[in-house]
Amino acid sequence: MINLLQNKKANFEYTILEKLTAGIQLQGTEVKSIREGKASISEAYCHFINGEIYIIGMHISEYKQIKHTNHEPLRERKLLLKKREINKLSKSVKEKGLTVVPLSVSLSETGFIKIEIGLVKGKKLYDKRESLKEKDIKRQTEKNI
Repeated sequence: MINLLQNKKANFEYTILEKLTAGIQLQGTEVKSIREGKASISEAYCHFINGEIYIIGMHISEYKQIKHTNHEPLRERKLLLKKREINKLSKSVKEKGLTVVPLSVSLSETGFIKIEIGLVKGKKLYDKRESLKEKDIKRQTEKNI
């Protein structure tokens, strides 16, 4: 799988408990824009509507070569998961106060766009400080070697 987009804020803001790979329902111009790298998932999150899961806040820029039948950049996009996976995620979100966020978007070997979503729990401020300290220590040790 070729990684196209990464949500760098997710690792800093959240503790990732579980990861899943899902398909995403896209229009043709959206696929072309994603392959060019003209998309962002940093502000996106997943929401459950009528037993289905949608990604909200994912920005995919309009494709420049097509003017008349372009897509809407911030529309809701349906994620393609099995019913039992959706039910498991929705129960976790309702009961435990967790949330589902996109972690990365990649291109599979078959040419399909896949999105990796994570069941996450928000970090407290002191957890974020610890993450920064660990990152600085790791950077210093690599610099000294």
